[in-house]
This record gives sequence, structure tokens and C-alpha cells, in this order.
Amino acid sequence: MILVGNWLFILQKKKIKNSKMNKVVLACDLGGTNFRLAAVTTEGEVIYRIKRDTPKSDQVDKILQTITECINECHNSLKDRFEIKIVAAAVPAAVDAKRGIILKAPNIPCLDGFRFAETLSVTSKIPVILENDANAAAAGENWLGASKGFENSICITLGTGVGGGIIIDGKILRGADGTAGEIGHICVEPFGVPCGCGSRGCVEQYASATAIVRLASELGKEFPNSSLLNNPDISGQEIYQAGKRGDELALEIFRQQGFYLGIAIANLINVLNPEVIVIGGGAAGGWDLFVPSLLDEVEKRAYREPVERVKIVRAQCGDDAGILGVARLAFR
Repeated sequence: MILVGNWLFILQKKKIKNSKMNKVVLACDLGGTNFRLAAVTTEGEVIYRIKRDTPKSDQVDKILQTITECINECHNSLKDRFEIKIVAAAVPAAVDAKRGIILKAPNIPCLDGFRFAETLSVTSKIPVILENDANAAAAGENWLGASKGFENSICITLGTGVGGGIIIDGKILRGADGTAGEIGHICVEPFGVPCGCGSRGCVEQYASATAIVRLASELGKEFPNSSLLNNPDISGQEIYQAGKRGDELALEIFRQQGFYLGIAIANLINVLNPEVIVIGGGAAGGWDLFVPSLLDEVEKRAYREPVERVKIVRAQCGDDAGILGVARLAFR
């Protein structure tokens, strides 16, 4: 009888302990192409995930509806086993994280000025925090990825656009208005291609997935024998595969991607003196084709001491970097 009582007591203690551990954050990553949502534990384990296409609409309601539906699906699946503390959203925009407002979203302009956190918390009935997606990716890589253990790091994400997150002395660099880290809008061609931010010649216009596809069309006339010609629906992956086969047009596209990224990164090294620079995102898939020209430009343009110190490495968290990072920030 005593043994049975002790056994039951042990089980009860374990149940209480587990209830304290079973807290999760619903972490959202809103991209220009895809929307991802995942339930993340305090240890960084993803226990539930959803992926949808980002609505192609200039109406905020469509985007908000998709996010709310995913939150409700995840909440209904987990609410009996986990305590959902908060929704943490990473968006491709300059944000006011304190007030939860999207300031400028070049690739989803309908979100400009949107009171994201306040509105989503009403529709989801869960508290919401907001973060720039590249800041979130930087935090994710710093927590469980390529910059783990470093106090001074930069994360560059090459996706639909180019994002940047900067961590100095272990903290995200936000600046006076919360807009620091917009690496994609470093100007690398003063009279270059117009950018959605309102400027022109931004590195985003030469190093993103969108830019890679655009360059295939723009440079095609210079390479009449390329296998990439006459394909209006060409993808970045197809351009990469052509480059691996030695296609001259594809190789020139990735050379330019590395060239312009190298200019931007050299400036970052000179100004911020980081220990590590992490490069991730879908358009980083051509790493082996663009990194040689990137490193060449960095060597030419950056100060010797910081360039000898810095490590330029591939991201390790993949598509989960932003989700993990914004969850980490929410738990903190």
C-alpha cells in the first residue's frame, strides 16, 4: 500500500514537472513567397508545423486570414497537451518591434504602416510580438546554428529579397527607430536597378532569388548559346543546375551575385568588425558558384585585420532559422 502511494506520488510530481515544461511559442515566418508557422518548445524543438503560400494580394485581410487560420489549426491541435504562451511573428519588413507596427515592407507593400501585433492578437485571441525576419534568423542561428557561441555576428538572408540581422555584444542591433540591419538596401550601384524601397542599386536587386531570375533575362543576349534562353518561367534552381554544368550565362549571374554581395559585406566588416557572417536563405543555394567572387571582393575592399578574423559561413538552420529565432526572442 505504501509502495503504491509512493508510486502515485512520483507520477504526480512528474506530471507537474512536465506541465511546466510544456510551454510553446507559435512562431510565424511570413515571407514574400511562403508563410510558415511552427510550435516551438523552450529547447528549440519544433513539434508542429504548417506551410502555406503567401497570398498574392494587395489586401491585408487575405494575409491576415491565412495567418489566423494557421494559428487556429495549430492551437486546436496542441491546446490539450501544451500551454501556448504567445504568437511571435517574423516579417520581411522594417518594424517597430516595441509597438508591433510594420513600417516598410518592400516586397509586401500592402503591409506598410500596419499595426500587425495588435490586429493579429485580436483575431487570434493570443498575445502577439513582431520582429523583422532577418533579425529573427540572426537570433535563430545564434541560438542553435552557425553563429552559436559568438557575441558579434551578422546574418544575411537571400530570399525573395535580401535581409540582414546584426548582433552586437549578444544583442540585436535595432537603432534609434528599430530599423537597423537593412543590409539588403545597402547601395552597391548608385545608378542601378530601381528597388521597392524607393532607392536604386540596392544589393537586393543583384543578390536575391528575384534578382537571379531577372538577370537571366537581362543578360541573355550576351550569351546566345545558353540553355537558359527562351524560358520565361526559369527558376533559381534551374539556373544553379545550369551553372554546375558550366553554362556561361548562369556562371555570370552567380559571379555578379557574389561581386555585389562582396561589396556589401566588405563594408559591413569595415564598419562592424564581426566575428562571423552567416549567409542563408533559398538564394544561398548557389554558394559554391557565387562565393569565390564574393571572397575576392571582400579581400580587395575590407581592412586586413577584421577580414582575417571574420568567418563567412553558410547558415545551418535552413528554413527554420526565422521561426527558431523569433521563438527564442519570445521566450526571453
